[in-house]
Order: sequence, then structure tokens, then C-alpha cells
Amino acid sequence: MTPLPTELLNVGFRLLAFKNGDHLVLATPDLERTVGWVAQKLGVQPGPGGQHLGVGTHNCLLGLGPGHYLEVIGPDPAQPEPAEPRPYGIDGIDRVRLMAWVAKSDRLETAVAVAAEHRYDLGTIREMSRTTPDGEVLRWRLTRRRQSGVDVIPLLIDWGDTRHPSTTAPAGASLLAFKAEHPEPGRIREVLVALGIDLEVTMGPEACLIARLSGPAGVLELS
Repeated sequence: MTPLPTELLNVGFRLLAFKNGDHLVLATPDLERTVGWVAQKLGVQPGPGGQHLGVGTHNCLLGLGPGHYLEVIGPDPAQPEPAEPRPYGIDGIDRVRLMAWVAKSDRLETAVAVAAEHRYDLGTIREMSRTTPDGEVLRWRLTRRRQSGVDVIPLLIDWGDTRHPSTTAPAGASLLAFKAEHPEPGRIREVLVALGIDLEVTMGPEACLIARLSGPAGVLELS
């Protein structure tokens, strides 16, 4: 693995969490505009992902290396208002925000029980799907909780036999650094350790995820 640049090491970023990470979730009130902004900053255009029917959202994806990707997700004007609030706090945001991240797990029920033992609710396990622009139906299982802000503890996903989206997302970008801040970092680290996830969490005034991406046009910091 290529060492991180000195300036990144100096601020304490680590990538250990993405040994079992899956993707970052960049929520936006305007998908098309945000995709253009990401493309301008990185020099790589996120590609269409598809619609989440009944959820009221659609997304675009950008590969960050094998098994990892950036999901840019926003409200889908082609769908009616969903029965439940859109995920990732999308209905309440007025700017682009790194709202969540997702880690891989093939033992979702066990993880939910372990988190509960440490007084953290991972939410319900849901069967999800979306249809890609070329007609392929992707299916997965995901822990999903009602979100009131940034989720420092990841959602967990099991793709089963579905082809991983990173294999078809546009390539050319990479994840340089990833960390989190939280007013109670010790409490968050306790849950992460119980789930087998090593993420650097430092003290901060509010829950916050910070990622640095690199592409042909430069570096983009998301938070």
C-alpha cells in the first residue's frame, strides 16, 4: 500500500476502517449539480446508479478502488413523495454533506444484537433493490435506522450474490483518508470495537465524517 502523504499523517488520518468498508454516502438536495461539482474537483464523472423505487431517491456512483465506492444520493423528482422520510436526512439538508458510511457484513443479525448489547440501535434489517440504467436489478440487505444527523457508526450491508457496484462504477478516483469526529468519541469507539471496526474518532463539537478523495484533477475533501 502506498504510504499516505506527510501532510495527511500529520492530521492523524487513517484508512484502517476501510479494510471492511463498502462505500461513503454523500447526500445532496440536487443530485445533478453535485455530480457535476465532484467531476470538476476530481476529474472523474460519477456514473448513473439508478432509482430506489418507493424510497424517493436516485444515485450516482464513483469507484474508489476494488470493493469501495462513493455514492452520491439525492431526491428523485421522477418519483412521488415517499411514504417515509428519505434516508440519510435528505429531506432536511440544504447543502452537500457526507452523512453516512457503510461497512460490509455477512452477519447482520449478529451485528444488530452485538450493537444492542452496547446500547446502540443499528436499526432494522431491510431488503433493498435498485435497477441500473442497463436494466440489471441489484439486491442487498442493509441495516437502516431513522437518521437525525451524521452517522459515525456505519450502516452494515450484505450484497449476497449481487455483483458489487464498484465493479461497474467509473474508475480513476481513490480514497486518501477517512476519519470521524464526535462529542463522545469514547462511547462511539466502544461500539465500533464491538463490531470489529477500526475507525479513528476524535473529539469534535458534533458528529462529523471527513474523507479525502484523489482524482486526476486534484484532491476533494468531503465532510
